[in-house]
Amino acid sequence: MAHTLKAVPGIDEIKAYATVKQVHAAYNAGKLTPSELTERYLKRAEGTKTGAYLQVLRDRAMAQAKAHDAVLKREGKVPPGQPLFGIPLGIKDVLTMDGVRTTCGSRMLENYVPPYTGTAVERLERAGAISLGKLNMDEFAMGSSNENSAFGPVNHPTHPDRVPGGSSGGSGAAVRAGLCVGALGTDTGGSIRLPASYCGIVGLKVTYGRVSRFGLVAFSSSLDSIGPMTHTVEDSARILQAMGGFDPRDSTSADVPMPDFIASANRDPDWSKVRVGVPKEYFIDGIDPEVRSSVQRALDWYKSKGAKLVDVSLPHTKYAVATYYVVAVSEASSNLARFDGVRFGLRPGQGEEDLTAFYKKNRTLFGPEVKRRIILGTFALSSGYYDAYFNRACQVRAKLKEDFDRAFEKCDVIACPVAPTTAFKRGEKTGDPLQMYLMDIFTIPASMAGMPGISIPCGADKDGLSIGLQLIAPQFQEERLFSFGAAFEKAHPEMQSLGGAAQ
Repeated sequence: MAHTLKAVPGIDEIKAYATVKQVHAAYNAGKLTPSELTERYLKRAEGTKTGAYLQVLRDRAMAQAKAHDAVLKREGKVPPGQPLFGIPLGIKDVLTMDGVRTTCGSRMLENYVPPYTGTAVERLERAGAISLGKLNMDEFAMGSSNENSAFGPVNHPTHPDRVPGGSSGGSGAAVRAGLCVGALGTDTGGSIRLPASYCGIVGLKVTYGRVSRFGLVAFSSSLDSIGPMTHTVEDSARILQAMGGFDPRDSTSADVPMPDFIASANRDPDWSKVRVGVPKEYFIDGIDPEVRSSVQRALDWYKSKGAKLVDVSLPHTKYAVATYYVVAVSEASSNLARFDGVRFGLRPGQGEEDLTAFYKKNRTLFGPEVKRRIILGTFALSSGYYDAYFNRACQVRAKLKEDFDRAFEKCDVIACPVAPTTAFKRGEKTGDPLQMYLMDIFTIPASMAGMPGISIPCGADKDGLSIGLQLIAPQFQEERLFSFGAAFEKAHPEMQSLGGAAQ
């Protein structure tokens, strides 16, 4: 039996202006100005009890909006060349903005104000976006539930006793609760797709290298990627279109063509030629029956359209979580070494004559999860263990990539669950890190292989909690995700975040 998403309280006041198309239509019709819309979203952001925002940037946002007012008054319509003109967005607090505090959800960076803006944010603002504020997150992007922020957890927007997913939980909750039109998140092992699934919105993990990481405070440098979180697939395509592409300031940026993603989201596939891969390793014992049935209904829909369902195998999936938690924590140990109170971070140890005592006091600013991962990573990279752990994990990672390459010889896109369950209760898994890590079991493999993936709402459980369908495509083939995902979304408006009604 299919259930309906529980509606967000008070969403109706902003529902008519929750997508880029809706906003631009209102601007062009003279029904709304950027200042009026920004004020509406700012009031919602300032009044929210979700904990989604760490900072609301009222002065900055209104200054941007008033500049857009002048353009709209002069031009009489949304100007060409600014695809995000007057669109209020939220920014995950792991991305730098010139003159704006960037905490990464950590006491370590509580007072850090960067002197530059990251490429992704810079390009979005150049495309006309309005930055409403910085969004809450698990400390240094380490977590699957957004319970690890030093500034308090984020509540699920419709079920306050549940988690919104992590580490981009603030971004997911802000979009679903109508606190912004869209948001930026980051995905290392599922940190966009998981909160998108839990909150009932669209979340895109791009191909590694598609979006510049310049201005992103690194957790795991070979895995981190920046992506959009929105109400619709088309809006995710619009945001990626604006911020993607080569950046010489990022050595990991890929110099590859940027297709017309917006056109892809509005183009129906030739279903007779579409092959949808179904990996047996993703339909295992332990999946919530309602998750399994919702994803199966989505697969049946693709089949009803004429697509061919193809069985594929990703045999190294069973090693993915263990491999990820060697590679990611090892890179985290290296990246976070800079936060020592000398180069970056607060200095509670200032005045200590002994250098060891100075470092010890400073490093105690990290939360428990960050400390756990630094210790594990330092151990994995230590003398005598590098080959046994990190080097072997890199070899398994290569095998995961080979699994996907072989699978995509048989199919165009892979369809599977995002998570084995819907959003779990706050505090339910904090005492058992391994159970928490296993929530990423279906998102980690694509991250390890550098593949793009998208989460789209495909149903709800009996409590009105969202269930996400994950589509995975070959590297740099995001247009497939947009085309196949938008087609499903348009055929199932009742499953989407703007179509949900109270049960």
